[in-house]
Amino acid sequence: MFIRMIFFAIALKGIPSYASGTSTGPIARLDSATVIGITGDSVTKFLGIPFAKPPARFRASVAPDAYQGRLDATKYGALCPQQQLSAPDTGIPEITQIVNTTPELHNAPGVESEDCLTINIIKPNVKDHSSHALPVLVWIHGGAYEIGDTASYDDMGSDLVKRSVALGQPMIFVSFNYRLSAYGFLAGQEVFKDGNGNLGLRDQRLALKWVNKYIGAFGGDNSKVTIWGQSSGAISVSLQMITNGGNNEGLFRAGFLQSGSPLPVGNITKGTGQVYYDFLSADTGCSTSSDTLECMRALPFSVLKASVDKTPSFFSYQSLALVWHPSVDGVFLTDNPQSSVQQGKFANIPFVSGVCDDEGTLFGISSLNVTTEDQFRQYISSVWLPRNPAPELDQLWTFYPSDITLGSPFNTGTQNALTPQFKRASAFIGDSVQQGPRRAFLQKASTTQKVWSYLNQRSKSTPGIGSYHGSDLATGLVNDNLINFVNHLDPNTGHGVHWPNYDSHSPKLLTFPVTGPPLVTLDTFRATEIAYLTNLSLAHPFVL
Repeated sequence: MFIRMIFFAIALKGIPSYASGTSTGPIARLDSATVIGITGDSVTKFLGIPFAKPPARFRASVAPDAYQGRLDATKYGALCPQQQLSAPDTGIPEITQIVNTTPELHNAPGVESEDCLTINIIKPNVKDHSSHALPVLVWIHGGAYEIGDTASYDDMGSDLVKRSVALGQPMIFVSFNYRLSAYGFLAGQEVFKDGNGNLGLRDQRLALKWVNKYIGAFGGDNSKVTIWGQSSGAISVSLQMITNGGNNEGLFRAGFLQSGSPLPVGNITKGTGQVYYDFLSADTGCSTSSDTLECMRALPFSVLKASVDKTPSFFSYQSLALVWHPSVDGVFLTDNPQSSVQQGKFANIPFVSGVCDDEGTLFGISSLNVTTEDQFRQYISSVWLPRNPAPELDQLWTFYPSDITLGSPFNTGTQNALTPQFKRASAFIGDSVQQGPRRAFLQKASTTQKVWSYLNQRSKSTPGIGSYHGSDLATGLVNDNLINFVNHLDPNTGHGVHWPNYDSHSPKLLTFPVTGPPLVTLDTFRATEIAYLTNLSLAHPFVL
């Protein structure tokens, strides 16, 4: 499952400072600069605008100086450095095709650069909307904090803007890059002392501030910003809601989360963060330096990247027990996010949070070598819950049994058993990372604000992985609901069954069944099992 913008001074609020139809392309004005974009099929784009100074490695990003001169905004900027991936071979062509065509599951094409913090705006052509300022949808891409970019979502953003016009609810789409992998989420005692943890999340916050300051120059209303993400992008949305004690600083008025919620992350000085800091330091030859962090800052990029790419990715055995991830750093996150949720320390804004039925299957394929009861227990206790005493896990083996008819893909009987333990592991991963955190967040938030939730059971026939993580995004399942939410803070479109608010006493979901129209169901599936996992994570936050 992060972003921001800025509002250029204009004579009257609501009249966009924007001109088009010149021989050089559409124009926007930022400070003293003229920004040149491109106009295509019903949309205008301003791409690759730097929203920060070129970032110093392992240091927080800084807002740019006032823009001057002419700025070419006709193409996407460089990729932020990606973590090298190697997807497991399941022997199932459909899974291979999904991995190869889903942006958050494979390395993006393009040139990588540490100078990558750019932002993009896609808006309706001037003729397609009136002169009033438009609501803004800010997209935070996924990729498990290891990979991802914005150019890969160009079609998605353009199609959403066109659809918003067709529905008579025009809006502006914004996307941005943020630092990933070790470049954005280096951890360890040294990073803590330096005060430079969670840099990827801080990049997102800076982008959101840029939106707040400048989106008016593109015809957007900075008081009507919705932040939207999927997977780690959705987790990021939730963490933007949690940071700063829940004070969103007026940067966004709503959130839309697809397959991501606040996770139970640990302290930046402990666990795998220190382990892999030490690995990078040793592997790059910096461990003998008197200041290992400064040594790694000074390394040639190619040397650092070669070491980072040796570390596990989300397609490694550890799966979503990630090496590079948000952590409690005392600056951006001052507590375990799930504890912050329990304390009500998050932005009081309306939001939507939805999931797919088989969230864990795409990541269960990382552990296909886990085939026996003993191997499953070792996998869970050593990789996922290493800080939980063994007696605390006794119930887990019963709650998540080896009976393949009870695993994920759920309700598929004896089908999809890629190994004797695959469906079991997939059920555990999905409930730990997606279903449990989503339910815990909604249960608490529904007592203070308007929230909605959905469950996607479509794509259940996908071999091996069923209604897999990201299948809702791939099919645009809730696009119309999203557009309506951006405009009216209500995901109901006026068509079909009414989508009720989530209520802690009667937790209703808009469910998209395997076939047929959506219907309303209760969010009570696997209630005992998921509550047990949530309690485990609150007692001993596992680092994801």
